[in-house]
Amino acid sequence: MPRSEIRDGSPLARVRSLCLAFPGTEQRESHGEPCWFAGGKKTFVMAAQEHHDDRTAIWVAAPEGVQTALVAAEPERYFRPPYVGHRGWVGVYLDVDDIDWPHVEELVEDGWRGVAPKRLLAALDAT
Repeated sequence: MPRSEIRDGSPLARVRSLCLAFPGTEQRESHGEPCWFAGGKKTFVMAAQEHHDDRTAIWVAAPEGVQTALVAAEPERYFRPPYVGHRGWVGVYLDVDDIDWPHVEELVEDGWRGVAPKRLLAALDAT
């Protein structure tokens, strides 16, 4: 399966649904992987399907300090991703048996809110 494909029913398909639920979000391929963009411009979640290792994960834009806290507390679930980790992004493993979906949902929303234009933030908050 090419890295850019997402199997229905997979954890990555659930992430796709979470991301596309936000107003003005688009999915496009970047570096051979599915990525989600707020307002069509800024990436807030990137898929990593065995891209740099044999794991399936997502990389999420995160507020300052979140990455450090999560990686220190639960390194079996969270990691510092290559390329964007120095900017505070957090990696979330999707190939674990017990994904903490409520927390993943929070991380995805925080990532989206961190890069979305004001008009899209207002649209989400109005619903």
